[in-house]
Amino acid sequence: MSSPTTGPDLHSWYASVGAVLAKAARKDPAEMPEDAWRALVATTRDGIEVNPLYTRADETPERPAPGSFPFVRGGDRSGLPENGWHVSARVEAKGDPSEVNTSVLDLLGQGASALWLRVPAADVAAVLKDVYLDLAPVTFDAGSDLVEVTDAFLELLDQRRSEGDGVSDRSSVIADLGATPVTSAYAAGASSESVDLDAAVGLAVRVAEREETVRTFVADGTVFHADGAGDAQELAYAVAAGLEYVRALMSAGLDVEVALRQISFRLSATDDQFVSIAKFRAGRLMWARVAELLGAPDAGNAPQHAVTSSAMMARRDPWVNMLRTTLASFGAGVGGATSVTVLPFDASLPGGLESASPAFAERIARNTQLLLLEESHLGHVVDPAGGSWYVESLTDSLAEAAWSAFQTVEAEGGLAAAIASGSVAAAIARVREARDADIAHRTAPITGVSEFPNLAEPPLDPARRGGEDYRYGRDFEALRDRSDAHLEATGARPTILLAGLGPMAETTGRVTFIANLLAAGGIEARNPLATAADQYAGVREGEEIAVLCGADKRYATEGPEAVRALREAGVTTVYLAGAEKGFPADADDRPDGYLATGINAVAALTTLLDQLGVK
Repeated sequence: MSSPTTGPDLHSWYASVGAVLAKAARKDPAEMPEDAWRALVATTRDGIEVNPLYTRADETPERPAPGSFPFVRGGDRSGLPENGWHVSARVEAKGDPSEVNTSVLDLLGQGASALWLRVPAADVAAVLKDVYLDLAPVTFDAGSDLVEVTDAFLELLDQRRSEGDGVSDRSSVIADLGATPVTSAYAAGASSESVDLDAAVGLAVRVAEREETVRTFVADGTVFHADGAGDAQELAYAVAAGLEYVRALMSAGLDVEVALRQISFRLSATDDQFVSIAKFRAGRLMWARVAELLGAPDAGNAPQHAVTSSAMMARRDPWVNMLRTTLASFGAGVGGATSVTVLPFDASLPGGLESASPAFAERIARNTQLLLLEESHLGHVVDPAGGSWYVESLTDSLAEAAWSAFQTVEAEGGLAAAIASGSVAAAIARVREARDADIAHRTAPITGVSEFPNLAEPPLDPARRGGEDYRYGRDFEALRDRSDAHLEATGARPTILLAGLGPMAETTGRVTFIANLLAAGGIEARNPLATAADQYAGVREGEEIAVLCGADKRYATEGPEAVRALREAGVTTVYLAGAEKGFPADADDRPDGYLATGINAVAALTTLLDQLGVK
């Protein structure tokens, strides 16, 4: 691949890739085109091509330093912990406010450094008692009670100032009021939970004059992500929301710089760590461009609150969610998020996992970030991915795709108009359907759900099944719900016989493949692991479905006879593990269906459950 004088040569790499692909295709390397390497290019759901190799040819000019326009490498770090980002704890203030206050202080003492708080207006002062607001920023989730909650919070700030709370720099007190009037209108039923835009603008005019840093609006992209939006869509709609808020504030008389500083962002982070890194960098680039076009580039440094994706969380084998949230928080932190909230690993289960306490789940979520910060020291280097040819290319490509979607929204008159017309929902639906199709075909595997499912885990309580929320593996989980209900009704899970054709050395691969496929639908595989003749003789009464598992070369010679033997033994429906092309085309005794790599597994498993009489 290289010579002593020239070093590595890209064309030599192309030739080497072509030779490997030729071997896999059983072709002569000379027959392969020079661009055969493009078979290794992956395309994201946003239409972005990800190359298998990035070289100096992909190098971009060096970005400005962190804190400088266009803030790709990070914003102003004032108010942030020295070791990285804020660990934001989600708090639902229910019950006795003094007990909630004790919990809040415990959270702050155990590593949390910011609060994401849903609290009644009457309890604001009690819940925040003894909380140093100049050290721990607060983000409110007040919904339609925003005005009342804000009044209570501002009263608390004024009271502390009059009592001399020891805060010399009032701007170090940071709070986000959390108004989301435009994006909340997208979420089903959420419009009643959001304050009116005019009321929020009125609050912004009031708080903009304060010494403390109080921001009114959150441009929330997570509501779109939770409905299945792609990363570029989430960025586009969040930026579009932010621009609508700025326009409303400017119409109310605020200067553009003041209006821009009333905006923060909330974005989802997924277990695709590099995309998450690029997303937060691209989001800052886009918002800086908006600020530049508005004539105030230096005010385009809006903070970003990252929340680990709710859509990626699985209900089945939820312990795997710990790995997902670790990757997500890593990507968000490395990508430069100002604060990060990690959802508990059992957040997708209504009421949480029965075998784990809420305190345990919340501690794991908090400690996930603390391990990254305190032991891995991720926050000690700002923008560690900066300069990576891959990450820089992905950042620019994602920003370009998101900017195109943003322009489409702007052409419709802004985000509110695009939501009202249904175009936003339609665009998200296209991405969601494409993702669901990939998941159904298992080309986008979900560990513990579509791949490596654990049928031995306890059945879910009926109250924890179903639901309207979107999750990447929900179609497979719906099949598992049917299996759980069948287990409760009959005392056993639906079962299918795996009939081996040939010695175990030949059958093990396809037996394992089919067993995993069936388990993804809640179906147990009965595999006697005996010779073919013994299995056919041992078909159990009522065992009406079998899957014949073997090698293609044996299917060609013994397949028809094996199918006939299974039917004579009482099996009414015979499937073949593998593609139809592996079975003799002229055989009279043929399988009733084929279970191969690349099939729509959700559709196939649904059919099998129907055939087994599972409701």
